[in-house]
Amino acid sequence: MPTTLIKNADWVIAWDEKANRQVYRRGVDLAFTGDCVDFIGAAYSGTADRVIDGAGLMVIPGLIDIHSHPHHEPLYRGIREEHGVANMHMTGLYERGQAFSAPDDEGRAASAEFAYCELLLCGVTSLVDISAPFDGWIELFARSGLRGFLAPGYASARWFLENDLGPSYDWNEPRGRAGFATALRVIDAALAHPCGRLSGVVSPMQIDTCSEDLLRDSRAAAIDRGLPFTTHCSQSVNEVREMIRRHGMTPIQWAHRLGLLGPGTILGHALFLDTHSWVRWHTKDDLRLLGASGTAVAHCPTPFARYGQVMEHFGDYLRAGAVMGLGTDCSPHNLVEEMRKASVLARIAARDIHAVDVADFLHAATAGGATALLRDDIGRLAPGKKADLVLVDLTCPQMQPPRDPLRSFVYHAADRAVRDVFVDGVQVVADRRVLTMDQADAARRLAAAQERMEAAAPQHDYLRRKAEEITPLSLPVSD
Repeated sequence: MPTTLIKNADWVIAWDEKANRQVYRRGVDLAFTGDCVDFIGAAYSGTADRVIDGAGLMVIPGLIDIHSHPHHEPLYRGIREEHGVANMHMTGLYERGQAFSAPDDEGRAASAEFAYCELLLCGVTSLVDISAPFDGWIELFARSGLRGFLAPGYASARWFLENDLGPSYDWNEPRGRAGFATALRVIDAALAHPCGRLSGVVSPMQIDTCSEDLLRDSRAAAIDRGLPFTTHCSQSVNEVREMIRRHGMTPIQWAHRLGLLGPGTILGHALFLDTHSWVRWHTKDDLRLLGASGTAVAHCPTPFARYGQVMEHFGDYLRAGAVMGLGTDCSPHNLVEEMRKASVLARIAARDIHAVDVADFLHAATAGGATALLRDDIGRLAPGKKADLVLVDLTCPQMQPPRDPLRSFVYHAADRAVRDVFVDGVQVVADRRVLTMDQADAARRLAAAQERMEAAAPQHDYLRRKAEEITPLSLPVSD
């Protein structure tokens, strides 16, 4: 197996096992052989097949995105950024999901390929992809070079709209059971793929669209297979009110009652707790339940910020003991921008500059995400860990001056400073270019798929509106 040496890197963000945190190291060598890191320190004395001059570089662990929907979210670019329904507490989730229904397999593949390129270019090396299974998904993921955690979605019910006051539910438990069986088959196929980088996550889609039995059985299957479990939970005020109507308790409390919480469980969003200002339920239990159980939360600030909503707040979740990770959820799939946004919004929600710091969000985007996925070999640069790493260009203008390069990366440069990316020791981005996929070609196919999706909108929308009536262009088109 070939050895690569990054010689005398200006900065390395390395894992300190004793302190259980990321730390800076200056002017050190980093060597990896095959898919694992061999050495971080001064004056590497071994032989190397390839030497990279580390001058002007910061080496960071590959970022981990624990909640994304690549198979359809890029299709919503130009559609969802300002789309929301006031009577549904500002969310556009239910209206958009019905009117702009699931794309065909060609559209899913184009959307996913485009998103995988975006993710690699911002330094993401591990991805939880919560998608509807489609032909060719596993092979496409393997070809991307990403470390993939496939999360095939399924549910007992589907949302539909009769008015603009919130979703109704079309229940079909046999359909949910069939989806569960398909999901396990897809996960088994991913685990068996010869690339060795693919795994799975058991993913009943939403806590309000899955029956009690389906949720319990899904969690049991995840535990039995040693896999993570994820579901969307407390992602909208509508959902919280629906679960209180059904069960007399919040979604988090219902998840606790069913035995869903604990290590290995990732709750998508978990934003609207009983104490949230948009909910203000009479209990004060949700955050305590998350922290006491060691449940992970996939925080994705962008979609909620667009609706005018924020997590209240990230620092409180950390101090309660919840395992915090980050996700992109929607387009753009840029985890560094999510780190920046999460940091700023957390301080706004807390009204406290010291509520969080950039190290909290680096941890969430690396080691925190790894813990959520039951992995201790990714999200950390140390001997014996996976060679998933990113070379950040310190000469990028937005990184100058590089006094504190992590701050410069998160608050200023973001993906513009990502030069090279390695996953499992294999280079997948070189000089800001994805080596494994053709993003320009994917973009052309994506645009065509979006046109097909928009053309079909009147067939699916509950008011039979055209796409431009649901989400008008931001400016009028003048002659």
